[in-house]
Amino acid sequence: MKWRQFLTPVQSIETEKAKAYMAEHREGTFTLLDVRQPGEYEQDRIPGAKLIPLPELTNRLGELDQAKPVIVY
Repeated sequence: MKWRQFLTPVQSIETEKAKAYMAEHREGTFTLLDVRQPGEYEQDRIPGAKLIPLPELTNRLGELDQAKPVIVY
């Protein structure tokens, strides 16, 4: 898929490390991106997460601040 080129370089981190990162950084200094479907997002989400379903990601990359780290789930 072409969208992968926009997400490199990437680094995978474990859940606990992601939680620690979010706890150590102020809200707004990173983007928490939920790529699930809207129904899943409505059922349960991490507060402050931005929803961009994976099939829409290519067309909506402009909504992400390129200067901020992005944590995707």
